[in-house]
Amino acid sequence: MENPVKDISGVIHALTQSPPSVQRETIKTYFTPNASFAHPFCRTGNWQNSRYLIQAIYRWYKIMSPEIELTVHSVAFDEANLLLYVTLSQVFRIWIVPFYRAPVKLVTVLSLSHNESDQKYYIDNQNDLYQVDQFVKFLAPGGWMLVWLWQFWATALCVLGVAALWPISFFEQWKASQSQIGDGGGSKSGNGYGTKNKGSVEELELRDLDRKTSG
Repeated sequence: MENPVKDISGVIHALTQSPPSVQRETIKTYFTPNASFAHPFCRTGNWQNSRYLIQAIYRWYKIMSPEIELTVHSVAFDEANLLLYVTLSQVFRIWIVPFYRAPVKLVTVLSLSHNESDQKYYIDNQNDLYQVDQFVKFLAPGGWMLVWLWQFWATALCVLGVAALWPISFFEQWKASQSQIGDGGGSKSGNGYGTKNKGSVEELELRDLDRKTSG
């Protein structure tokens, strides 16, 4: 890929909506020979010629669901770390199961490598990230409702736990307040920033920046 943000949508559609020959050629063109793949239901390593396994995964994907609806919603490129984030949705249908339909959303994280000779980007790793309520649709179309019930129940337990164990939060806040008083309520430290807001997001960012510059 010369421009990952611009090109990745076409690559994904070729992988999921093309005949076998185009799908195979797409993998050979855009994946490195030792590329790896991770999904809730399958995984490869960075093995020699592991790209062949990725070809088999995508081929089986199309055999199970010959007609796939897919939409790429957003693409973000972390160029410094060579990471490409793609948000997409798809409708997966298994042809041997009548009326089966699994509409799912996911984020695909692609680790890229940059070839200096041709100035192109290639996929080293594909990591498909699904929420539990999404990938369970592949196994049980109505299973997402059970996942939602469990998640709402877990949220309710969080609320009850906070109410029941409020003394822990109170003591933690009291301890932080005493620490601020002990530091003079806002005196300057040797790093050039105050400790009045110790523990705040800004303070943590300043400390992290100081560690990086001093290192």
